Amino acid sequence: MERRSTDLLVLGAGVAGVYAALAAEERGARVLLVSKDPLPAGSTPWAQGGVAFPVGEEDLEAHLRDTLVAGRGLVEEGVARSILEEAPRHLERLRAFGLPFHPEPTREGGHSRARVFHLGGDRSGLLLLEGLLKRLSTPVVPAQALSLLVSGNRVAGALLWGPGGLWEVRAGAVLLATGGFGRLFPVTTNPHGATGDGMALAWRAGAVLRDLEFVQFHPTALPNGALVSEACRGEGALLLNAHGERFMPRYDPLAELAPRDVVARAVFRERERTGGVYLDLRPIPHLEERFPTVVAQARALGLDPLRAPLPVAPAAHYAMGGVRTDAFGHTGIPGLFAAGEVASTGFHGANRLASNSLLEGLVVGWRAALRALEDLAFPPRATPLPALAAPPEAVASLREEAGEALGVVRRKETLLAFLRRAEAVPLEEVEQASRDRLEAGSLLLLMRLLARAALAREESRGAHFREDFPLEDRPRHSLFQGWRLGFLPVGVE
Repeated sequence: MERRSTDLLVLGAGVAGVYAALAAEERGARVLLVSKDPLPAGSTPWAQGGVAFPVGEEDLEAHLRDTLVAGRGLVEEGVARSILEEAPRHLERLRAFGLPFHPEPTREGGHSRARVFHLGGDRSGLLLLEGLLKRLSTPVVPAQALSLLVSGNRVAGALLWGPGGLWEVRAGAVLLATGGFGRLFPVTTNPHGATGDGMALAWRAGAVLRDLEFVQFHPTALPNGALVSEACRGEGALLLNAHGERFMPRYDPLAELAPRDVVARAVFRERERTGGVYLDLRPIPHLEERFPTVVAQARALGLDPLRAPLPVAPAAHYAMGGVRTDAFGHTGIPGLFAAGEVASTGFHGANRLASNSLLEGLVVGWRAALRALEDLAFPPRATPLPALAAPPEAVASLREEAGEALGVVRRKETLLAFLRRAEAVPLEEVEQASRDRLEAGSLLLLMRLLARAALAREESRGAHFREDFPLEDRPRHSLFQGWRLGFLPVGVE
């Protein structure tokens, strides 16, 4: 076993993790940055939309209001305000890094004005991450986290599968930036590594997971799950049903620019009612220049968006829930921080406002690194927690069912049936396991918790829609905590 020590161990090399590493480097700290997959890694490179920044001080209140409206009563207003107030400083820093933001922002769904800044058309996430990686001095270690090291109630590092075998990394603090769990679903815009590993690690250490039922489904994905950016609708693309009719004005006054949960359910309903939904990109001028990735992805499937509308459907896209943190990424467990999609700061509430996610990853990633450096500790002894593993074949079968049970529209009977099947699959405590079994263990844990959270929330709010409880009841967070294999009973909040 190779043994290493560092001040800050960052697990995950998407925007939140890399930006956090840059913040720690700037303070002269020792940093070890770990990526499970080859760079550029995580969901960040897949992000076609840009970063939502308030356009001047006069836009701060409007951006906050749009965020609150989209979040359906579960946005923590103080957290959201603090992130938006800090946001312009990060835009200035990124521009100073030489990142080529387009001078004119665009408008996306749920925004009352144009404030989404893009890089390279629909390659914003990729160019953002590549630009940050170029600034980074710390080498990125290709490794997978098996479990966290703990000393008493403090997280003190992690056990990794690294180059050459097992690594024990002792750290003054650990920052999780491992992304979401989009691969829980059969149709998703997420990369293969989005299996909820960081949420499972944190839960094992005793951190709180909250609001897992709020999974945002992107309304416009191609048949293979490839994303058609929401910015396309911001630039004039129209949604049509199988009869060639526009339908969004019937569902929301904002039509194609309604919040994502509204559009996703409308697309779901129209697909059920008419047999299909299509996105007409032809109204967009200079389509191939403006959205080269979308055009290339469509043509790879034998579709030509310059000649005909594209078939689209909702796909699992973003997890609003995750490891509960404060506005500075602290989980409540000494030595453990989280930022990005793995975390739940309260910024997104029940439904994320378009392009607010990269912003949160930047601001909270930077903050979490600085706060972690103020809280470094090196206990003399630390031991690894057991890891979670599950049979990959059984979890793959559950993934095929998750689209119906945990998808855009949920029902009690299908949720209960899915939960029974998920709890029949063994979730084991192990010291070591293959990547496939570890990822299956993370997904199985989250399947169970998500189904329980969706059953407990007997209302419809934001990205969570219960057909048997279609009205909003009262805003509240759903919470799950514990490091053993037992779960809170259904209904406990």
